[in-house]
Amino acid sequence: MPHDTAVIDWIDLCAIEDIPLQGSRRAIIRGREIGLFRTMASEVYAIDNACPHKKGPLTEGIVHDCSVTCPLHNWVFDLKSGEATGPDEGRVQTHAVEIRDGRVFIQIEG
Repeated sequence: MPHDTAVIDWIDLCAIEDIPLQGSRRAIIRGREIGLFRTMASEVYAIDNACPHKKGPLTEGIVHDCSVTCPLHNWVFDLKSGEATGPDEGRVQTHAVEIRDGRVFIQIEG
């Protein structure tokens, strides 16, 4: 069965300590801007770094619980699903993350 998207290999982006607790880092992979977010529980998530509302840079937002709040208009996104929460509607693309020996690897489709 043909696929419309291609999966690229796992990409080693950084050490987990390079992302502060409740903080974020930005990476550009194949021209695509990705946001890496580390929760207080030290879980790491990767999502596209643009809010679907006004393209606010989510890596400049506030990380809380397992969510990030857009710095422009306070839309809140669940880092696991990419779905907007509360009264807002929309979604950002999520990307698979693995931590191996303290390094953060992500996988991007497309």
